Amino acid sequence: MVPLKGQDQLLVLRKTADYQFGKGVGEKLFPRDVILGVSKRTRRIRSVHLRGEPLATINHRDGRIQLSYGGALALSRLIKKDRFRVRVLEQVSSFVESGGNVFSRHVAFADEEILPGEEVIVENPDGKILAVGKAILCGREMGRYKRGMAVKVRGSRL
Repeated sequence: MVPLKGQDQLLVLRKTADYQFGKGVGEKLFPRDVILGVSKRTRRIRSVHLRGEPLATINHRDGRIQLSYGGALALSRLIKKDRFRVRVLEQVSSFVESGGNVFSRHVAFADEEILPGEEVIVENPDGKILAVGKAILCGREMGRYKRGMAVKVRGSRL
């Protein structure tokens, strides 16, 4: 297997973003001036930076994009208002903002289209982005249970 060149890698990254987040998102989320961190051994993309700030990493197991906090901010400007969003109760906002996971009983709103394993943006009730993470439950289940984790937080504002 021949390793991909820089422009081909960027194209694959953009297509992956289109698949994960919606058509047309890839080119806007990853403009021409992004810097791709590539594994020396496998020659696959491992990280994506824009102007020195991390945007995302690529999961080596399944090739999915994992957003950083900065990537979540950028994505939030590109997608519909409530898409990939989970809003938590005000009383747990500081806990989530400092990197704590989101539990089902603390979810005030969740996009019903969220599937387990998807990247989600966690917000407070006012819409301020607190963190980014991976959905454990589907959007319809979030907030319905008294116990259990809804979102495994990976990156937060602090």
